Amino acid sequence: MSDQTLPLDQIIQGDCVEVLNSLPERSVDLIFADPPYNLQLRQELWRPNMTRVEAVNDDWDRFESFAAYDAFTRAWLTACRRVLKDTGTLWVIGTYHNIYRVGAILMDLGYWILNEVVWIKTNPMPNFRGTRFTNAHETLIWAQKHRGAKYTFNYQAMKAFNDGKQMRSDWVLPICSGAERLRVDGRKAHSTQKPEALLYRVILSSSSPGDVVLDPFFGTGTTGAVARKLHRRWIGIERDPEYVRLARQRIDAVRPARFSEEVFVFEDKRRRPRIPFSALLEHGLIRPGQTLYFGPQGEITATVLANGQIRHGEISGSIHQVASAIPGAPCNGWEHWYALDPETGERIVIDRLRDIIRRERAGG
Repeated sequence: MSDQTLPLDQIIQGDCVEVLNSLPERSVDLIFADPPYNLQLRQELWRPNMTRVEAVNDDWDRFESFAAYDAFTRAWLTACRRVLKDTGTLWVIGTYHNIYRVGAILMDLGYWILNEVVWIKTNPMPNFRGTRFTNAHETLIWAQKHRGAKYTFNYQAMKAFNDGKQMRSDWVLPICSGAERLRVDGRKAHSTQKPEALLYRVILSSSSPGDVVLDPFFGTGTTGAVARKLHRRWIGIERDPEYVRLARQRIDAVRPARFSEEVFVFEDKRRRPRIPFSALLEHGLIRPGQTLYFGPQGEITATVLANGQIRHGEISGSIHQVASAIPGAPCNGWEHWYALDPETGERIVIDRLRDIIRRERAGG
């Protein structure tokens, strides 16, 4: 079934399981699910100044028992698995009230967990009674449909997003507040509205422009708003007509930047053609006997050998092996060995020389 049969960029009002089962199989690239947490609050919460806390006490978060909640969880996760492409992934967020039950059912249904991500809240709601630790985080499970299948992970984009450092599984972000928090007559429109910053990381990391992102518990449309900003297609499923109305208004107000590959598409270096260091010698970009420098200003050097290895002192081996033998140094030689540019005399990282060969082979 083609993507044209999907209700793209639309909110479908109705029960999530019924709607999911009406969609084509294997048609969605990414699912983000923020299901009811089943908090089961038994009484109202009050601050020390005797103002009532706007806690989660909505009817949609109430279940008769754990068994009822488990049956609901199994139903929507099964329906999600049906519409998810074999290369697709699913994110689900929760708290200690539900995430362990959701995770167990998810695994029972055949999903394979890729990561557990902890959203650490910089401004969590205090524990007003002083009877427990303040709940300052929520947990996200990132899972693929089939263990071992290919899936989208924009590693380099997330590394760049994190100031050049590998992004970790602890995300320190504030809760949704201020102008971003939707309100109706001064009250929160939705008790569990998620910050756009959280969805930005989810969608940027695990989808590509044009991919279909589905949210079965759409609420006030955070997933759709962020998906639109990042030029993803989206589908929202929401039962409450008031949430549907608010979400439509919110998403209609989003004006994404004009699409260009330069802005929104990021190359995955792992998918580029592999070029061995010896190819630099074959193409005359590096010469036997030439000196390589470790780092743009470093004093450590190595000599290029005719067999495609390099020598540093008594150590010979690949550019990676010699780099890893240097105390405290990383092992990716492509990013840390430099050669002198014959025209300018400046040091250039040898990874740039490898790109010259790639362009030649691509006919560019």
